Amino acid sequence: MRKAILALPVLALACGADESPPPPALEPTPHVVEVFVEGLKNPWALDFAPDGRLFITEAGGRLRVATDGVLDPKPQRILGVVQEWQGGLMDLAFHPDFATNRLVYLAYTVARDGKGMTRVSRFREEEGALGAAQVVFEGFPGAAQNKHFGCRLAFGTDGKLYVTLGERHERERAQDLMDLNGKTLRLNDDGSVPADNPFAGRADARPEIFSYGHRNAQGMAVQPGSGLIFQTEHGPTGDDGPGGGDEVNIVEASRNYGWPLVHHRETREGTVPPLLEYTPALAPGGAIFYTGDALKGWKGDFLFANLVGQCLVRVKLDGRKVVGQEILLRREHGRLRDVAQGPDGAVYVITSNTDWGGSDRGAATDRVLRIR
Repeated sequence: MRKAILALPVLALACGADESPPPPALEPTPHVVEVFVEGLKNPWALDFAPDGRLFITEAGGRLRVATDGVLDPKPQRILGVVQEWQGGLMDLAFHPDFATNRLVYLAYTVARDGKGMTRVSRFREEEGALGAAQVVFEGFPGAAQNKHFGCRLAFGTDGKLYVTLGERHERERAQDLMDLNGKTLRLNDDGSVPADNPFAGRADARPEIFSYGHRNAQGMAVQPGSGLIFQTEHGPTGDDGPGGGDEVNIVEASRNYGWPLVHHRETREGTVPPLLEYTPALAPGGAIFYTGDALKGWKGDFLFANLVGQCLVRVKLDGRKVVGQEILLRREHGRLRDVAQGPDGAVYVITSNTDWGGSDRGAATDRVLRIR
């Protein structure tokens, strides 16, 4: 279903107040926003399969599929997940060779000894349904409270699976190299550990770790050409540090991104400062690099959705250097959780107004919006 709901340029304003100077504002992009899919409950992630179908996860455990804007009323898969507060069915990723091997990866929370943790499994699609789960990452136990699970999945240009795990709202975990929480993991597509991982072979560190010092990274995208991995990350919320301090990071092997030793724009020897920092908080979510031609001037730009900021941020880059940014959809559709590029070159954004953070908005369902 497609229904136009906006046909005006949006001013390039900051999502929050002015405590953190934003990058230079880009020229606003004229665009149209349409409702593409409705009827979703607590959606978390969306992505297009190579055949053009749109896959959507709902935190309650349902994997939904839409074809040409029509949502299949029957979920393709229902997973048994622990959905308490920030847990549930989270991200999905297609294997780089999905067209031939039909493998779909899902991240979701499960419980062990009463404590939640993030698990990653892969499923083979057969005759329009997902088969049995093959666990590729069992999970690593964290706190009893169901916070800061991460979790984003992305395949790098090296063919490896990258997984973000939050520090479970226990700050010290992010710096502990024997703990997988608060880290980015790097795995082979079957879940085994690559021999060239930066901490492989060390007795004082887990070999799955690619980077550490993360609080709660909820967006990840690979830059075309360079293969660099960009992540969005939530900063403190007031009970574990001053509010704000949300980040965009370029994540590289063995690097320490500072949490909780530093945050916001603090610096410390041995830690990597963020590429971008946002105060007040935006609560950044899913991210992509735009590779299409349908939205003029966007090719190569980094886009990320925001929950608290209720906006989509477009960042123009020159390699690693930030050139400028544009803020779109500012407070027009509520909380935005994830973003994807469609086969038509349009950008698709999923709202998040029926989750625990948006429950006071009275939304009956969430939507997928199409930007063209």
